[in-house]
Amino acid sequence: MPPFPDADSRNALAADCRRCPELVESRTCLSWGNGPLDADVVVVGEAPAEGDPGADQWRGGNLTGMAYTSRASGRKIRSLLSDAGFGHEDCYYTNAVKCHPPGNRDPTGEELANCRPYLVAEVEAVTPQAVVTTGKHATETVFALDSDELDGFLDSVLEPRGSDALGVPVVPLLHPSYQEVWLSRLEYSYEGYVEAIGATVERATDE
Repeated sequence: MPPFPDADSRNALAADCRRCPELVESRTCLSWGNGPLDADVVVVGEAPAEGDPGADQWRGGNLTGMAYTSRASGRKIRSLLSDAGFGHEDCYYTNAVKCHPPGNRDPTGEELANCRPYLVAEVEAVTPQAVVTTGKHATETVFALDSDELDGFLDSVLEPRGSDALGVPVVPLLHPSYQEVWLSRLEYSYEGYVEAIGATVERATDE
């Protein structure tokens, strides 16, 4: 079980945000990035899920106000990266969109664009060695900072790409919710995937 982030690590960049009316109506609270501001890796998810009020600590970002704090995806991605050598003190977790989309739908292009300035501010504050994106939408929004398009998400997994906008390499990973579905199709065991993550991020930061 990965450690639950301290509420003091919640990096709230604004007291409120009303850029996306549908998200304002849908969210319970803004789900901000969390983790050390000197982390080696910034981990970008897609958007907070609705959350589970019956859970203990791991209720999800829409209820905790902190990205990647669900008992499913949150614990899974934190455990995965810890197994790959990037533990609790090495990672800052955030989302491409800070609010829960209605019906747990995908964030729209406009919503991703509205939230991009927050993401840039977070990366500039942390100054990591690498940005790790989890899933299609998180990867698309980070690539868009350099006006790059994503040509097939699965082909991008574990393929580092430099970002002039962020000044660090970007390493796409599978979204934790779909990890088991796609690992075998990418011909990875869990252990092989963990090893590849560690080696890829380390290689990307050395280049």
